[in-house]
Amino acid sequence: MRRTLFALPLLPMLLLATACSDYTAPSLYDATPECKTWIDGSRFELPRGISIYATPPTTLKDGGTELALIFTLPIGTQASFTRLSFLLEEPKKEPFAAAKVTTIYQRGMNQKAEIVDVIEQLPIMFSAVGNSTETQWRLRLQLPRQLPPRFDLSMPDMLVAGKRYPVRTFTYRYFDERKAYGMCR
Repeated sequence: MRRTLFALPLLPMLLLATACSDYTAPSLYDATPECKTWIDGSRFELPRGISIYATPPTTLKDGGTELALIFTLPIGTQASFTRLSFLLEEPKKEPFAAAKVTTIYQRGMNQKAEIVDVIEQLPIMFSAVGNSTETQWRLRLQLPRQLPPRFDLSMPDMLVAGKRYPVRTFTYRYFDERKAYGMCR
């Protein structure tokens, strides 16, 4: 009986440790060699319920291109970058540019959509707010004017609970039939 009572306080810690080690990374490079299929977005899951969603690029009126990355963090979680740059590269080549972060929005998902905090500089760490079940961090990235027909967005690795996790490389290409860049698989 005494041994059972002694082990009971350790049980939640053991279950938590087991739950954290169950993470298996999804595919880190999701595109096929042909990359023919347009996709509307791509979600990548990290441990502890943290996710990253990449959107297809949009063409701006001035001819530029931008895309968004949406980081979702459940309450009580944090994630930090291992570098503060988002590199653009052609497959199997060195990076040719870094995407410029133009705006960063943070909002609790339980709040009205128009209530956001605009952050001036890319924070090294994203944290969930305490008054919402999930917090959304939305980064708008501006791309260089001259883009190759196909390119990858190389994400920085993320630190979650002190452990480093690689993040998916998102792939984009120019679709002639749509006259626009899009995400591809």
